Amino acid sequence: MVIERFRENAIDLIHDRFVKMGRMLPEGVVYIESWIADDTTLCYQLMESPKVELVTQWTTHWSDLADFEIRAVQTSADFWTRRQ
Repeated sequence: MVIERFRENAIDLIHDRFVKMGRMLPEGVVYIESWIADDTTLCYQLMESPKVELVTQWTTHWSDLADFEIRAVQTSADFWTRRQ
């Protein structure tokens, strides 16, 4: 899970770059889904990757416009299965 905190007044710049360049994901990173907070200050993105370093590589394309927190997550079903 990537928590993206948009910098002040960056939302239009993010949109423009996305339209022009796409998501700019490195090979091995798969975009699943994203949700933007109603106040447009945060975006929660679910990504899949075998290595966190690949996700970090992706964030470098956007780090001038947003700050990122990368959290490894799993489904609750997987979590509970592994706990048994």
